[in-house]
Amino acid sequence: MYLSTSRAADTAGRRPPAPRGPLRAVPGTVFALGLVSLVTDVSAEMVTSVLPLYLMAGLGMSPLAFGALDGLHQGATALLRLAGGRIADRTRRRKLVAGFGYALSAACKAALLAVTTPWSVAAVLAADRTGKGLRTAPRDALISLSCPPEEQGRAFGVHRALDTAGALLGPLAAFGVLWVAVDGYEAVFTVSCCIAVLGVVVLALFVREAPAPATRTPLPPVRTLLRIPGLRRLCATAAALGLFTVGDAFLYLLLQRRLDLPAAYFPLLPVGTAAVFLLAALPLGRFADRLGRRRVFLAGHVPLLGACLLLLAPLPAGPPLVFGVLALLGLFYAATDGVLMAAAGPLLPAELRTTGLAVLQTAQALARFAGSLLFGAAWTLWGPGTALAAAAGSLAAVLAVVCLLTSTRPGGPRATRRGTSRRLPWPPSPPGPRPARPAPRGPGSAPPDR
Repeated sequence: MYLSTSRAADTAGRRPPAPRGPLRAVPGTVFALGLVSLVTDVSAEMVTSVLPLYLMAGLGMSPLAFGALDGLHQGATALLRLAGGRIADRTRRRKLVAGFGYALSAACKAALLAVTTPWSVAAVLAADRTGKGLRTAPRDALISLSCPPEEQGRAFGVHRALDTAGALLGPLAAFGVLWVAVDGYEAVFTVSCCIAVLGVVVLALFVREAPAPATRTPLPPVRTLLRIPGLRRLCATAAALGLFTVGDAFLYLLLQRRLDLPAAYFPLLPVGTAAVFLLAALPLGRFADRLGRRRVFLAGHVPLLGACLLLLAPLPAGPPLVFGVLALLGLFYAATDGVLMAAAGPLLPAELRTTGLAVLQTAQALARFAGSLLFGAAWTLWGPGTALAAAAGSLAAVLAVVCLLTSTRPGGPRATRRGTSRRLPWPPSPPGPRPARPAPRGPGSAPPDR
């Protein structure tokens, strides 16, 4: 009932006036995509939560090799985001491109049952990330095109909250499977595959395609995106900070070593992060709509820095340390993940919305890929403590420089607060003389004829 009535409102010619208040309904497309992400994240997090321990303790992978694999997991297929975004914009079939990405990831969950060596696992994970790379930009474009510019932060907050509910349930499901199954890891992969297929079914049944314009105009070239100053600044900021963002898998491994945690309890560590992310995603999204999305995105890296410092501090290994690190990590994701997409969406024209978001996601993913490689190498050469200290110091320095440059830039960080889509110079203006401007009226001039 909720989905059908909301979708009817989405496709209507005139957008009905949105009810006010923090609990007002979101567009049906946002809610349906949130359900898809919830189900898919249950599947993905079942695998992700056991993967670090499975590879390093079960298959004997070194920290350097795991750093390379973690970087591959995050960014090696990032260029496919550009291909997926361009195909979705050119064909205006964003739902179809996203659905193919979800289906590919579901197939990779089944393939994990057939591989037994670290690098065959890496190949399957690369294919899984290919699916994620194809689907992320079209999905975010569907969300962005479903709501007005002033509600972008709230819409992405609702979606990320539902998405994180799946991230909360996934590790709990993996913990339950490992607790009762004899051959635990294979059972986790089997259940994960079944749930991923359910996510594809929900997408096919309940997600509507974004309405296409009445007249089909030529698609502007990708290079026109480079003329949007706000997008260039967002890409540079996300890449600079992403280079020194320590992946949550490394932080969980450091916690596990510090606590000497048994393998069966390792999947519970992401649960704390997901719980805080779930509670904070919508409030921080609405807060970003009011204060400025760029400001909230930059401030969101402070909790990540705090989590690194907590792990470096000589604190006793106990619940306060665990809760502190996981809570700060959850706040980091709540303040940066959806907020970055909400900051970019209003800057982009509708016909290039998917491609523009893909460019931003690619810049961030490639930077995090390089960052994972650097952190894995530093762990191997210097040890985990020195590597974490170097990463935390570098992140603090880059964050300070970015904040300084942002505060001195004309217009400040509020430029992406409630802006509307900037019209690109495409198609070009027709040739011919421009109409003359009317002469200025003096104080004694007669009023124009009406």
